[in-house]
Amino acid sequence: MASIFTKIVNGEIPCYKIAEDENFLAFLDVNPNTAGHTLCIPKQEINKIFDMDEELYMGLMAFSRKVAKALEKTIACKRIGVAVVGLEVPHVHVHLIPLHDMDDMRFQRKVTLEKEEFEKIAHDVAANL
Repeated sequence: MASIFTKIVNGEIPCYKIAEDENFLAFLDVNPNTAGHTLCIPKQEINKIFDMDEELYMGLMAFSRKVAKALEKTIACKRIGVAVVGLEVPHVHVHLIPLHDMDDMRFQRKVTLEKEEFEKIAHDVAANL
């Protein structure tokens, strides 16, 4: 069965897209730790990050860096945190989280945003790519 992220890649489920290329997709997390919390994924459904071949892994890291730099230009924060947990969805995903303090990396802490806020953030970050 396809993961929720594969369904997003296939256009079956909508997302607040930030960036996309042939191999990767970046979109806002709909259950964010902070405003701007972004997920970068390979379009190919792979469960574990270290099961990726080296070229795809390095591509994901380069893509994530590009998105992180755009996030940093867009969202007022001290830095962009990065995490790969991989327990929630069986599809590799890199979390990019605008950080104000250490608690922003805690996945129990969430913020609520309106649709318009998600749309504005996605648009603004994409404009900074």
